[in-house]
Amino acid sequence: MTDLTNFVRIDGDKLTGNVATLTFDIDFTGEPVVSDNPDAPKYRIFAKSPRGRRIEVGAVWQNLNRDDKPYYSISLNTGHGRFYANLGRYPGQDEENLFAVIEQTRRGQGA
Repeated sequence: MTDLTNFVRIDGDKLTGNVATLTFDIDFTGEPVVSDNPDAPKYRIFAKSPRGRRIEVGAVWQNLNRDDKPYYSISLNTGHGRFYANLGRYPGQDEENLFAVIEQTRRGQGA
């Protein structure tokens, strides 16, 4: 499974993932956020700087869809701007804790 790209795996308190585009390729880890604020993210996302330092680069939120079913979204600072995505079922996989990264275009940004 090390060949996966554009994925997030959530195993309880452990989050790992990768987002790759033509301009960046980021492997990351996450840790749970402990907060009483219902709008707080569920996980903080960390990656390595070019010099190997651990830096915070984004977050994962749990949201509700129109049917009040939970889903996750992710926001990353890629060094080339902000990257926004929803997380959905990873194609060809049966793991319930493995999510595909589905990029979202934000208002005011080109496709």
